Amino acid sequence: MNIDWPSIPLFADLEPDAIKVIKNLFQRVRMDSNTTVIAEGTAGDEMFILVKGRVKVTKSMLLSDVDIPIPGLQNSRKVLATLDSSQFPFFGEMALLDRDVRSASVETLEPAEFLQTHRDAFFSLTSNHPRIGVRLLTNLGRLLAQNIRKGNKEQVKLTTALALALSRHRI
Repeated sequence: MNIDWPSIPLFADLEPDAIKVIKNLFQRVRMDSNTTVIAEGTAGDEMFILVKGRVKVTKSMLLSDVDIPIPGLQNSRKVLATLDSSQFPFFGEMALLDRDVRSASVETLEPAEFLQTHRDAFFSLTSNHPRIGVRLLTNLGRLLAQNIRKGNKEQVKLTTALALALSRHRI
């Protein structure tokens, strides 16, 4: 499968020579259906770009140190998103940047293919090719900002729904 590298949002506005350099940063990884790509709460230092297939992103609805049964809760995991390769979505970028634990899980829904890079390789590229590194980090920052804005809108919706529900059950 040929990948149209300039179509990947993370590589937007990069010159062909920069794309050639970036290609060396990523390895192609194939995974079968129902494979956990990353698991919430685990350490990681790699980022993935989905180039073929579909994945689901899930998150635990309970804090890891809370062990309280919730009546009617069948599954403590919530599907946050289903991603397909048409938009070349990426994930794992937060652990790539800060080496913290994964904030969500990602599982393949069908056979999938990814571009994968590791923290050391990523930051080696940014050191050795600062212009490319600045462009990559700028694109990454822009895409993360879009995700934060989307999350903020969702948080307002949930807060409003909770406030309405609580107002109906006042004593």
